[in-house]
Amino acid sequence: MESIKLRIMLSYKEAFSLIKEQFQNLKLETENVKLENSLHRTLAENVISDINLPPFDNSAVDGYAVQFDNSINKWEMIGEITAGNFKEFNLTENQTVKIMTGAKIPFNCNAVIPIEDVKVQDKKVRLSPGSKYLETMNIRLKASDIGEGEITVEKGTFLKPRHLSSIASCGKSEIKVYKKLKFGIVATGDELIPVNEKPEGDKIRVSNVYSLLGEVSEVNQEWINFGFVKDDRDKIKEKVNNILNSDIDILLTTGGVSVGEYDYLKDIFEELGVKKIFWRANIKPGKPCYFGIFTKNDKLKLVFGLPGNPVSSQVNFKVYIKENINNLFGNQNTEQIKAELLNDLRKKDKKRHFMKGVLKKEKDKYFITSKFSQSSGNMVELSKANCLIVIEEEHLDPKKGEIVNCIPM
Repeated sequence: MESIKLRIMLSYKEAFSLIKEQFQNLKLETENVKLENSLHRTLAENVISDINLPPFDNSAVDGYAVQFDNSINKWEMIGEITAGNFKEFNLTENQTVKIMTGAKIPFNCNAVIPIEDVKVQDKKVRLSPGSKYLETMNIRLKASDIGEGEITVEKGTFLKPRHLSSIASCGKSEIKVYKKLKFGIVATGDELIPVNEKPEGDKIRVSNVYSLLGEVSEVNQEWINFGFVKDDRDKIKEKVNNILNSDIDILLTTGGVSVGEYDYLKDIFEELGVKKIFWRANIKPGKPCYFGIFTKNDKLKLVFGLPGNPVSSQVNFKVYIKENINNLFGNQNTEQIKAELLNDLRKKDKKRHFMKGVLKKEKDKYFITSKFSQSSGNMVELSKANCLIVIEEEHLDPKKGEIVNCIPM
């Protein structure tokens, strides 16, 4: 750690590791939500089955329930059982009942022959030529899914639609989940105006905030839009102080963290009690990223001072924050894709680059092209891209035909 502090600038891996460490120090709170509102939330408890699943032996197909006997291939149909309308039958070896999928199996039956494997005429059921049946065939046994008192869905599971039916089967209409993290987002800059105003002269609309709101929503967390504040030191300090002392968990600022005369935020963070973890990492775009922590009443808050350039701020979120949020809440991260370059790329320095690209799949292979300027201020280019091309530090001037890693967006 000491060697890292002595260096002027961190590598991407070092910066990511420091951020990951602080994400793991966050203490997630819990809340109860209705099951129908629990999609994409993370379980804060084990869900225990209060019954056996299935609760009885039942048919896996529409067919005919019989006593297994290889020497018998025809039966007399004496009744029918549908799901939820069980009737007990005391079948002899030459008798059968028609049974529907999910219906409870009669007492002395141990095989279900699918309807497509028999021929039926005048309540006489005959096994079709070439068809066979086996003992326990097409019977789902009691407790074969899970037994009473066993864990059905584990604590820490990021809930997908497939989990909800299992939880409902355990009789849980309400479950305990981890609360979403709350992000406070604010932009700084004299050049900024509201999005519903038309810019004149040297003004621009405050666009960064909205891309960050979208990023936070995409990882299923909450946000508060604190708008923007002009490059007035006192006003910025007042705004940031109010946000830090609100109920947020993570502060995202955009602009004001570079080396310009009006880049006040680094000093303001220090004055307000934020402990700096690092400032700047050797990546492009997004080098002048600030990361620190703020503690109030034993609650840890993370502070990110993101660059003002729109591409830089969004790249910082994707490569530093998104993966850590997903890891914290048990959501699987999108894997990087290996793709073949369709054009040369220009990279002269030893930063880690995240370049805008267009990823396409042809048959079983991915291809990537990037004819963008790679300007950190060109948000229109970013909107036309569908991935970030990862070019590692030592990889200079990648050539057409090389295989590179891509982060889908």
